Amino acid sequence: MWPEKDLDYVKLKDDDEGTHFGLFEGEQLIAVVSLFVNGEEAQFRKFATLISHQNRGYGSRLLSYMLGEAERAGVKRIYCNARSGKVSFYEKFGFTVTEHTFTKGGKDYIVMERFFGAS
Repeated sequence: MWPEKDLDYVKLKDDDEGTHFGLFEGEQLIAVVSLFVNGEEAQFRKFATLISHQNRGYGSRLLSYMLGEAERAGVKRIYCNARSGKVSFYEKFGFTVTEHTFTKGGKDYIVMERFFGAS
C-alpha cells in the first residue's frame, strides 16, 4: 500500500480493534484488508495487494469475502477512503461516492459507501 514508507506509517492506534483478513497464494501473503465494525457501521482500511499480483482478481476475491463477513456481522453501512483513481473498482462492488474528499501522503481520496439490506 505504501511500499516507500516504513511499516509504522500504516499502523493505527486502534489496529487491535479490527478484524484483519489476508489472502495467501501458498505461503505468500498477497492481499490484505482490515475491517473495523462499530455497531451497524463499519469501515475497511489498509486494503492492498502486492503489485506483482494486481489485476488478477485477488483483491476482488478478498474484498467480496470481507463484505460478506461485514454483512453477516450485522453491518448496515460500510465505507472506505478510496484513492481517487480506484473509484470505478469500488463501484463494481456497489459502493457510491460521497461528497467527502481529502489528501493524505500526496494522494487524493474520496470516501465511498455501501449499504446492506433494505433501506
